[in-house]
Amino acid sequence: MYKLLKNQSTSGGWLNKAGIVRFLETIQDLLIISLCIGLFSLMAIQLRAMFFELLPPLNFKVVTSDILFLLILVELFRLLIIYLQEQRVSIGVAVEVSIVSVLREALVRGVLEAHWTQILSACAFLIVMALLLIVRAWLPPTFNGIDPEKMVSLRHKGKETYESSLTTEKSPEDSIIAANMLESNVNGVSKHH
Repeated sequence: MYKLLKNQSTSGGWLNKAGIVRFLETIQDLLIISLCIGLFSLMAIQLRAMFFELLPPLNFKVVTSDILFLLILVELFRLLIIYLQEQRVSIGVAVEVSIVSVLREALVRGVLEAHWTQILSACAFLIVMALLLIVRAWLPPTFNGIDPEKMVSLRHKGKETYESSLTTEKSPEDSIIAANMLESNVNGVSKHH
């Protein structure tokens, strides 16, 4: 049965796995694009509200909270853009968003007004997030010497460099140089990690 389905999917049968995956990835990209548009609209609305709050009488606590909330929205927008470009979620950006969110809540509620257990749990969460950032930076690369996040980034940048060199190619030697640059970038990353 499996061989029959595999043969039908490769021969253009009724079950085309590659086509289904491309279709689902396209739908997912459209959802991420709609999230980016919604997040951008929310940032514009928040920025407008923040400027009105800067008018006298000035409430420092509310303005600080709005600025931090706007920074959180910017980081979430950056996270979505990275996902659209590289088809991965950046751990570093997600941890940064978490840290800024906890700090915003501490500033809005006030450290003196919060219960000691809430402060203790927020401190423990911040320590765990900081450790996660440190561990992510100092961990040896995974997958037999390949750092997946940097490899995806370099592969994406290398493809753009390689493709642009092919479109503006003047001689066969130029394409060889571009291919060697791409290969040295990939090898350089695996050697450094």
